[in-house]
This record gives sequence, C-alpha cells and structure tokens, in this order.
Amino acid sequence: MKNPDFDISRRRLFQIVGLGAVGAAGLGTATACSRADETVPEGERGSFHGAYPYEQPPDGHYNMSGAPYAPVPRFMLEGPYRDLIVLPSAYYYWNDKKWEYMLAESSALDTEAQTFTVTVREGLTWSDGEPLTSKDYMTTHWLQWIQRAASWASIAKIEAPDERTFVATLDSPSAVIERYILRGNIIASHAADESGKTYGDFAEEAAALFADGKDMDSDEGKALGTSLQEFRPVDLIVSGPFTIDPDMITDTEMTLVRNDKGYGADAIKFDKIVVYNGETPAVDPLVQDGSIDYATHGFSPSQERAYQDMGLKILRPPNYSGPGLFINFKALPEMKDVRVRRAIAHAINRDDNGTVALADSGVAVQYMVGFSDIQVPDWLSQEDIGKLNKYEYDQDKAAELLEEAGWTKEGDQWLKPDGEPAEYSIKYPGDYADWAASGDNAAEQLSAFGIKLTPNPMDFEQYIQEVDLGEFEIAIQVWGSSQHPHPHFAFVADLFTHNTPIAQNIGGDGIAFDLNVETEAFGKLDLQEVVNAAGSGLDEAEQKANVTKAAVAFNELLPIIPMFERYGNNPCKEGGRVKAFPAEDDPILENSAYADNPIILLMITGKLEPGA
Repeated sequence: MKNPDFDISRRRLFQIVGLGAVGAAGLGTATACSRADETVPEGERGSFHGAYPYEQPPDGHYNMSGAPYAPVPRFMLEGPYRDLIVLPSAYYYWNDKKWEYMLAESSALDTEAQTFTVTVREGLTWSDGEPLTSKDYMTTHWLQWIQRAASWASIAKIEAPDERTFVATLDSPSAVIERYILRGNIIASHAADESGKTYGDFAEEAAALFADGKDMDSDEGKALGTSLQEFRPVDLIVSGPFTIDPDMITDTEMTLVRNDKGYGADAIKFDKIVVYNGETPAVDPLVQDGSIDYATHGFSPSQERAYQDMGLKILRPPNYSGPGLFINFKALPEMKDVRVRRAIAHAINRDDNGTVALADSGVAVQYMVGFSDIQVPDWLSQEDIGKLNKYEYDQDKAAELLEEAGWTKEGDQWLKPDGEPAEYSIKYPGDYADWAASGDNAAEQLSAFGIKLTPNPMDFEQYIQEVDLGEFEIAIQVWGSSQHPHPHFAFVADLFTHNTPIAQNIGGDGIAFDLNVETEAFGKLDLQEVVNAAGSGLDEAEQKANVTKAAVAFNELLPIIPMFERYGNNPCKEGGRVKAFPAEDDPILENSAYADNPIILLMITGKLEPGA
C-alpha cells in the first residue's frame, strides 16, 4: 500500500515537451508472472481484453460532446477506452510531468500575449478520410462552452488563424488551461445527425451567442444546451487507432476494430480490443475465468485475494479520489448547519469504511481538504496543514456538536431541532462494489450512532441522473479528481459537477450547496471564484495561496464529507494475450487509471506488447 503522505509534486504543469519525450516510463522494468507459458488461442492473438460499462444502442449513442468535462450526454463507451477511439491532443506523465503529444504536435503558452497555442499534427485524418484541422478544435471548444466547461472561466476568445493552429486568448494566464485544452477529446466538426445538422452548426450558434454577449443562462443558451443533449450523430467518426464496430456489440461485450487512418495505428501492436460490459459483479467472474486481461473496477477484498491466489498481478496506482457523503441541502435544510456536517464526519470511522470497501486500497482521508492527501504537502505549508481539522473518529465530539446545533437524543435516536427523528435514505450505485460497501458501512455506523440511514442501492445509470436532479437525501458520490493532477480540478468535482454550476445542464441542482459562504478563516467567500482562482495564474506562490484558501474553506465547511481515498486494485493477466504489464515500481503507475491511463498510454505508444 502506498503511503498517503508520499510527497509527489504536481506544481509545474507547463513543461512543454516533444513527441519523443517518452523517457523510461515504458515496460523496461516489466516482468511476466508464472502464466508466461500460457497458450493464446489462435483467434485471440493480437487482441486485448478489458472491461468497462457501456450502453447498447439506442441508449448508447455517438454524441461525445460531454467528453471529458461534462457528465452528460454520455458517449456509448466512456472511460479510458474512449481515448483509443477519439483522441485528445496529448497524455500526461504524472510522475515525470511531461506531455506525450498525440493529435497535437506542440503547444506553447505566451504569458505576454496571454495566449495558449496548439499546433495540430500534420497529415491527420478522420476515419472517413476528412482532414482533422484546427476547425475541429474550434468546434470542440465551443461545445465545451455550451457544456459550461470550467475552462471558459479563463478563455476570452478562441480562433484558428490557419488549418494547423488553434489559439485560445486568456483573460489571465492560467495554471490549468493547458490541461483543459490538451486533454480534451477533439470531436469531428462534420459529424451529423439524420437531419444533416452537425457539431459545427452547434459551434456556430454558440459563437453567435457569445458574440452577442449572451451566456448559457440565457433563454437561447438553455435551448441550445438542450438541443445539444439530444443530438445523435448517425456515424461514428474517430481519430484514434480503433473504432466501434456496431455489428460487434452485444449486451455483454463490444469489439473495437482497427482504424488504420487513426493516430497511433502504426505504433500500436494489438489488432482489436474486446471490452466486456458491466460493473464489478458482472466483471469479477470474467477476471476469474481468464477472459479479462486488465480491469480498473473497485473489487472487493475477497475478490482481490482470489485473483492473487490465481497468480494475477495487482496494480495499485493512486486514484486521487474516492467515495464521500453528498447531502441534498435543498431537501435537508437542517444539514446547512456546519456543526451537523462536522458531527457526521466525527461520527464515522473512516479507517473502517475504507478497509471494509477495499482493504489495502481504501485509505482513510486524513486532511479533509477536497483533494488527494498525496498532494497536500505540495500545496499547503506545514503550518497550514497543522491547522486543519482532521475530524478524527470521536463520537463524543460528534454528540457535542449536534447538541450545539439544537439536536437532542431520545434513547438511541437523535432528534432534529424540529423534534423529528433523524432518519434518512442513502443512495449509492449497488453495482459499484466499493461504493456499495462504503454506503452500507456508513449507514451501519451512523445508524448505530443514532442517525438512522436506510441503504438504497440503485443501478448506476439511474443513480447518476437522480443525484444531479436532486432526487436523493444523502448519496455516495466521488470527491476529488482522478482526471487531473492540479487541485483545481478536484475542487471542480467537489463543488461544481454535482452542484448547481454543472448539474443544471440536465435541469437539476444536485446537492444545491450555496457557493456564497461565510467562513471563520476568511469571512465571506464566493467559492466559485475561489476555485477558479485556485487554477489561475502562473506564479507558484500565488497558486499555493489560492489553493490553500480553497482547501482551508473546504476543511472548515465540509460541503461534502470524504470517506477514503481509493487506490487501484487492478488485476492484470500476464503471459497470455499480454506479454507483461508494468512493474509495481514503474513511474508510469503514478498516472491515474481514470485520466492518463498508464495501460492505454503504453498501448498507444507501442510499449505494451501482445503475448507470444
């Protein structure tokens, strides 16, 4: 298990590197396990078997305008395998702090001109043979504007002076704009629905609204957003080395086939990717029978032990995030009293919660600042860290706080200030084994403490929308960001994604937490401004000050209550279809499995090899 206090710098995001800067992050240190002599069936040679939940048509569709910065609409296949289909400009090496350029040839930040420029790689084509140009970059970023992407807090305008140049002019230089731009999946401008309307048409409408000084809160903006949610391209037009074969999709598996026109097609050493459908309960037996080579699901401790007994390698990359308690403040106004939220944090033993869910891969959150404990020493001084409330397990302290908030206890049951019993339901996706275990354990602990929680497991597809629509009381949802290394992105996930700023994309308020707050440390704050400031500027000291303000405010207010930080327990089958996976100490395993996925990166760069 990794030490959560391990000091990994995430500060210098603006190191611009060339295509060849892969370094030693490949498979030079990889070793095969005892299965190296396994015979690969003839029909499976050159194939890679993974797993990720997807949706079949018609629910599964080709609208990828939500990727990767908005939860909806959800493209048919999300997660790391999406990047094999529709590529971003680059992938990031989290340990080495370098970019592996893909669709982009290079990028540059000009602090004087306040511009960020991307040079598009020459000779790129879409799968239908059309050239991939800066026009597609323009379209992609206007779609992100429609989706209220946080990147537009820094962008003043975008332009494409020629077919290979995309320029974003910034309101102010931003420490995170590079990440937003380079990791965004670029979308084909000419992809069209049955009526002939294209993504490019949406982009033109967005640009016109922007020029007229209107935003997405205007009537025209809301109508445009709704229309984009409903847009359904007829054909899948891709830039990556693989594409989805619509004739090879069942309810249990889909096959990605080679797209020889795609970037990376000449380097990648696999001919097809088989993706098995489902969450942990469906995937576990497929890992155990050898059908799956690599999976990133949250497996239970007993499942992990079974894999180890089989001789499978278990990779434990940090995820920089985990499950937490999300409260619907509109439905539960008594929770607006910060003393109640602090009491709940003290009442739950987070060590137990993480261990029950993921054993060694569930590490209790220590600092409670909204982003990974791993990164805290990079951003906060030791003095500021020492002032943080760690909300250690202390049910006497929890009871004291509730009594201060006007709650009373009658027998074994806490009563709210209005005299009603404190009884709530807690929703979570029942098909997420780790979240389900965390939710059940939280319900058990709080119920024993006197705040009755009734577990309400749900199907993930229904659950994720109900949270954003505010159709819950308490829910297990993700805190932090597995997608990006800068704390700014974790704060966006904590405070925006399932709250009014982004949940309103589908007509909801999510947790409905008012971001205009009163704090003991800083007085009145607009947390939306604070979070945006946390990712602004290039001065390291100023960035640290802004991140510290957001972290201290989060720690004081607990708008959500993090439970534990999840580390991967990713089973890997070596010596069969895959020759070898990275060694446990390979620096590439500092990459999050849900962002710049290390296995996908090794595959695209040709460093992951098929078995004999």
